[in-house]
Amino acid sequence: MKKITEARFFKEFCATADNMYRLGWDERNGGNISLMLEEADADEYVKGRKTERLIPLGFDARELAGKYFMVTGTGKYFKNVKAEPEINTGIFRISADGQNAELLWGYEDGGKFTSELPAHLMSHIQRLKVDPQNRVVMHTHPTNLLAMTYVHELDTDAFTHTLWQMSTECIVVFPDGVEVLPWMLCGTNEIGEATAEKMRSARAVVWALHGLYGAGRTLDEAFGLVETVEKASQVYMLTAGLPRVNTITDEQLKMLADAFGVKYREGILKV
Repeated sequence: MKKITEARFFKEFCATADNMYRLGWDERNGGNISLMLEEADADEYVKGRKTERLIPLGFDARELAGKYFMVTGTGKYFKNVKAEPEINTGIFRISADGQNAELLWGYEDGGKFTSELPAHLMSHIQRLKVDPQNRVVMHTHPTNLLAMTYVHELDTDAFTHTLWQMSTECIVVFPDGVEVLPWMLCGTNEIGEATAEKMRSARAVVWALHGLYGAGRTLDEAFGLVETVEKASQVYMLTAGLPRVNTITDEQLKMLADAFGVKYREGILKV
């Protein structure tokens, strides 16, 4: 069986965590990533490994039974993932009854997956129903997006419209918009269920006064989604309170969507 640390998915996972820390999105142990492995990668690198230990999931994940995931660890700092992935990340299989993570590699200091795992897995379940190719969920604390939730109304349509207007690429990158949740206690099944419900209609979910959940088919796609939302939030924060001399109009946003062949979220543009 091939060495896990030589796998492309493994190297991309560690590089993504490192970039998220470098950009200031994931201070200390803030933020988490979950990657559902493709069958080919699971076959080549992890299937056949003995279960090191069982870690209770805290909710019923039978819909993902038999799936393999690489996930950041609870209390672990993103700045350390690249140097010591065997301690700061783990790879596990969801048990047949959906109650446990069967640890196959990692968490070598006796740790376990992020406390936000229920929210991740619930989001994976819902995104797979929308897009069977979805494999990534990442939670992060982008500075400008976080700041924006303090000064902008927390309405999904209004928040989406503002972000779309901040950069020409936004309606193309996230035509499904962003969903917005009010502040909720993190690390609970309740916020996981609320996030997963929002994931049925959008790949990006804003946790007000906390951060962002983003989903995608690849690590690059999910990262790029977060990156674009954060850039739009930065432009908003740099211009908030200043006279708006120019803007991208709804007609122009529609022109963009039509030109790039994307189906945008209904009810937001007044055209």
